[in-house]
Parts: sequence; C-alpha cells; structure tokens
Amino acid sequence: MAKQPDSDSFMDMFGRFGRDLKLPNVDVEAILSHHRKNLEALEKSARASAAGAQSLMSRQREMLQDTLREVTDMAQSYRAPGNPQELMTKQTEFARKSFETALKNAGEVAELVKKSGAESVEILRDRIKEAMAEIRAGYEKK
Repeated sequence: MAKQPDSDSFMDMFGRFGRDLKLPNVDVEAILSHHRKNLEALEKSARASAAGAQSLMSRQREMLQDTLREVTDMAQSYRAPGNPQELMTKQTEFARKSFETALKNAGEVAELVKKSGAESVEILRDRIKEAMAEIRAGYEKK
C-alpha cells in the first residue's frame, strides 16, 4: 500500500476510510459534510469568543487609563494650597466619582462578557438546530 501524504486532514482520512469500506446505504459524504459543518461552527464560535475577549481587554485597558488619569489629577490637586475643608470636599467628591465609575465600569464589563458569551452560544445553538434538521431529513429519506 502506498504511503499517503502527511498533509491529509482528518476529514480526508475519514472519507477515504468510509469509501474503502463500501458499506451499503451509508452516505459517507453526508456524514463528512455534517461533521465539517460542526467543526466550522466550533471555529466560528471560538473566533467570536476570542473577539469578545479582545474587546473586553481593550475596554478594561481604557478604563484603567481613565482611572489612572483621575488619580493623577486628584494627587496634583492635593498639592495646591487650600484649607482642610476644601481638601475634605475634594476627597469626598473623588470617592463619590470613583464609586460611580466603578459601578458603571463593572456593569459595562458584565454586559461585554454577556454579549460575547451569548454570541458564541448562539452560533453553537444554530448549528445544533441545523444538525437536528439534517438528521431528521436523513431519516425521512429512508
């Protein structure tokens, strides 16, 4: 038997194996097509997850930069001469802004994670529906 090239994909090897068996009433190409679509859906879902993670990391970096800028501004304002009451007012205002920003950022991060996860799951859910329809159609032919 001649050695096959190393570049054969799993799908190519499985297809060749199925055709070599010559089983009656088995549509190897339909099986391969079904699994190829499954793998494509998994790949698409993984890409959506990766894009969501990248978007999340980018947004978190922006949030951190904004926070560092605010802390720097606050530190510089403390150097300015002023009475203790003014400093206390500035501290209170900064604490309030920080808390509000943290809540807003946490909500935004949660929404990004939710959206990314939902998109990935929806891709897989759609493929499962298609697969079930393909299986039903296969049984209806017989």
